[in-house]
Amino acid sequence: MYTQTTSAERTLRVAISILAAAGGVALLYYGRVFFITVIIAFMIAFLLEPAVRLFMKIRMPRGLASFLVCALWLGCLYFAGLGLYTEGMAMLDDLPAYGTRINELVESAAVRVEGFEKNVYSTLVPRRFQDQNANQQVQPEPPGTRGKRKAADPPLTPPIQEVRLRQEPTAMVSYVYDYLRSFYNVLLMMSFIPFLVYFILSWGDHLRARLLFTLEGEPRYTVGKALDGVGDMVRAYVVGNFLLGLLLSVASVILFASVRLPYWPVVGPLSGFLSLVPYIGMPLALIPPLISALPKGEPALYLFLLVSVGLLHLFALNLLYPKFVGSRVHLNPLAVTIALMLWGMLWGGIGLILAIPITAGIKAICDNVSSLKPYGRLLGD
Repeated sequence: MYTQTTSAERTLRVAISILAAAGGVALLYYGRVFFITVIIAFMIAFLLEPAVRLFMKIRMPRGLASFLVCALWLGCLYFAGLGLYTEGMAMLDDLPAYGTRINELVESAAVRVEGFEKNVYSTLVPRRFQDQNANQQVQPEPPGTRGKRKAADPPLTPPIQEVRLRQEPTAMVSYVYDYLRSFYNVLLMMSFIPFLVYFILSWGDHLRARLLFTLEGEPRYTVGKALDGVGDMVRAYVVGNFLLGLLLSVASVILFASVRLPYWPVVGPLSGFLSLVPYIGMPLALIPPLISALPKGEPALYLFLLVSVGLLHLFALNLLYPKFVGSRVHLNPLAVTIALMLWGMLWGGIGLILAIPITAGIKAICDNVSSLKPYGRLLGD
């Protein structure tokens, strides 16, 4: 009887765990805009926390220091956006040159593909079948029928009938409404990020103290240790990636400016930070400089960009990334790959960027909670 009860309890626990996991996945998927906004706000707060502490060392109150840091951050974003807008307006003037070059590349590729198909056809298909197909394609009309059409033949063009499109406007309006609604939700959540960042910076210590005050004994120590572990690991990941992105941006700007690449002040930082995207960083980093080099049409420039960006990405991935980030994250490659697949499936492209810090935070919690330490060792390297 005791064995049956224990087996039934285990089955019930497994079923509850499966239902809880399914509910959690559904919550993460349908509430992705909210969760992404909160996670991005915390990551930005972790990035700005050292600056707040620097202001606090000169005896400035935490609230005022947080306000100044957030103001400086928003000012940097404003000037960065202004620079992007200026370069974008200049790029609009060069759009005809880009369009002409793209048309030339497309036509050249089409001619080459057509020539390749003809070569394959002439090589694989016997000569007699080629002659037979050519004779079938060119057949003379019987005498006396040229320029005439039988009366029994149907007209070449069917009579135009009035088509009533009463449902299409409704479908179009609903599509536009759904698209604008999703875009509005994203903008609405993005507008909360500066306020969230400020409150996290100014009230973070207060909220942590109030949270620990509600606990007693061992849970207070465990929760405090877990929060410290999550903060240290995520802060190390965010700050390390930011510094590495700055180094890659500076190196890319120097390389692109040396060959007089158009719009190098914008293309360099874009290529540098896109290089940090896991697994697909190098092809993403190649897209901005290759597009910028289209009007020149110089094969040597394309080769230089491919080689320089590729070497810079490999150098950063193999030498700089382990020192800046990898030494503190301690995630094994299998856990990173599965995390990228899971969060990419749930949240799309932004999930690929947030997958590693989220997984690193989960590992930090597991490492600091005694009952979850086996799972932390499973995720670790």
